[in-house]
Amino acid sequence: MSTASNPGQASNWIIDDPVAGVFKVNRSAFTSAEVLELERVRIFDRAWLYLGHESELLKPNDFLTRSVGGRELIFNRNRKGEFQAFLNTCPHRGAQVVREPTGNAISFKCFYHGWAFNNNGKFATKSNPGTYPESFNCSGSVDLPKVRLESYRGFFFINYDANAESLLDFLGGAVEILDLVSDHSPNGMEIVGGTQEYSIRANWKLLLENSYDGFHASETHETYFDYLIKELGPDVLGNIQTLSEIQRAHTFPNGHAYTEARAPWGRPVARTIPTWGEKGAAAAAAMTAELNERVGPERALRISDRDRNAGFFPNLVINDIMAIVVRTFYPVQPDLMLVSSWALAPIGEEPEARHRRLNNFLEFLGPGGFATPDDVEALESAQRGYAASKLAPWNDISRGMQRDIPRADDEAQMRTFWREWNRRIQSES
Repeated sequence: MSTASNPGQASNWIIDDPVAGVFKVNRSAFTSAEVLELERVRIFDRAWLYLGHESELLKPNDFLTRSVGGRELIFNRNRKGEFQAFLNTCPHRGAQVVREPTGNAISFKCFYHGWAFNNNGKFATKSNPGTYPESFNCSGSVDLPKVRLESYRGFFFINYDANAESLLDFLGGAVEILDLVSDHSPNGMEIVGGTQEYSIRANWKLLLENSYDGFHASETHETYFDYLIKELGPDVLGNIQTLSEIQRAHTFPNGHAYTEARAPWGRPVARTIPTWGEKGAAAAAAMTAELNERVGPERALRISDRDRNAGFFPNLVINDIMAIVVRTFYPVQPDLMLVSSWALAPIGEEPEARHRRLNNFLEFLGPGGFATPDDVEALESAQRGYAASKLAPWNDISRGMQRDIPRADDEAQMRTFWREWNRRIQSES
């Protein structure tokens, strides 16, 4: 692997020279098994990782199982309605205790040897006298292992590092995105339609880059924009051309970033398009009026009329565009990731608005929509191109590096991710 040598920051994987306006990433970061092992230890074992949304556990004793950062977890609410997370592995011989994806239960029982636990994770197995010593489990050593869990605005995260900073400190100013999304409705937000799961034959970091990359859209998704022109008329081109007037990239410490712009499609939260007709326009006007009264005109405008693509380090994406998608992705191999995706919507949304939202979600953001297959092909094509990395070793991520105010079609957001990635990978602690 090449070692960078330049006036700016250098590592085995990054060239970061703001003076020269050069930022490059060594392609071994996408192909090396050694790098993946470092990521597992220094990133996924230590960073805050998204687990789920409060709306997925509506009632006391609800539970779901989910794989997060290479480990199987139980995410549940106890009898009091408190949210908890446990490792889904039996302290006896390691089998997964809960094998159902969702349910409601006051206790869990391992199918292998019958060890039982209440839904606070406490060992609850009855055994004959003499089977275990009287001191057995006095220290809680055979309770289900609890995982550190914190939340913000209904978004729950876990951390496997007991000494990590708090979730709020980790998110910092990026909570702005969670606030904007959560303020779409006075009634709160909910996950709708279950989980979409698929795999991509590419390195996981490529999907993070792509998710808030404003540079690729007009090229990679040309078919979709042709469709919009056909549906909305040629004036949509004028809307696209005005994007540069308001589009921006916003970056934060700890590797978080988002882009904000105005796109030509409709937003069910309050931006109508001609094909939705008079009824759709009236519904959008009513939503805008409610937003203006509840959060003020300036914030209402951002919620209703601006599109955002956000990346939270290391692997949470929220695309708040023609619908809202929440997405995570984890590496299996350097060239293989597993993706989980959810649609987020306002609680109590009118049926027609919900119908438009889910249509938009499936039409563009879903695994079979206009965008996702294009993106999958682009990422897999890049991964195949990295087979030549010994002869062509660097990705260039310098676009807009010397611009004072980064645009959404620059690459400042990717550089923010890579600087945090590099800081953690280079760390020895």
